[in-house]
Amino acid sequence: MITILIADDQPLLRTGFRTVLERTGEMEVVGEAENGEQAVALARRLRPDVVLMDIRMPMLDGIEATKQLPSHKVLILTTFGLDEYIVEALRAGASGFITKDVPADELIRAVRAVAAGDALLTPTVTRQLLDQVSRRLPAVLVTDSDRLADLTEREREVLGLIAQGMNNAEIADALIVGEATVKSHVSSILLKLGLRDRVQAAIAAYELGLVKPGSG
Repeated sequence: MITILIADDQPLLRTGFRTVLERTGEMEVVGEAENGEQAVALARRLRPDVVLMDIRMPMLDGIEATKQLPSHKVLILTTFGLDEYIVEALRAGASGFITKDVPADELIRAVRAVAAGDALLTPTVTRQLLDQVSRRLPAVLVTDSDRLADLTEREREVLGLIAQGMNNAEIADALIVGEATVKSHVSSILLKLGLRDRVQAAIAAYELGLVKPGSG
């Protein structure tokens, strides 16, 4: 059973998401929060598998709440799609984002993916994300470019493909290696660069100069 905390200041939306998710029979909403402070407190107490986090909430917004939950898997809820707020939340450690008008089946798939430890980014969104990082967020996630020296040549190659939005299977096909080998490389990259997941890896790849806007 996948346990979920829904954090949004709109009661009707929380009820709708709860209905959709619990109807699957494999998900349980263990808590609801109407502001960021409640979200942080409930997440720490209930330890849900996934936190559905609204980006704009009273008292504490979704970005700051996400920063305070570094060990949690956070899926950001937004009304407007990718913007600077979403990018900031992803950099804060969120595993992905969905719009609030997403179809029910996509919401369910997104929660499953994040619960399984996958970052929720498509190649198109990844490229948009990198462009946003370049144009609107001058502060860098990885501040020392010399840290690239810690990566092997193959790890740099894998990092660049992650930044293009490729999953492990696609990277394995591109490099003609086994998927287990790719997983090993990804784990090593995250460890060496002190990153949380593939979302932060994609951002770091851009900020370290491995990819450019529009690449891939």
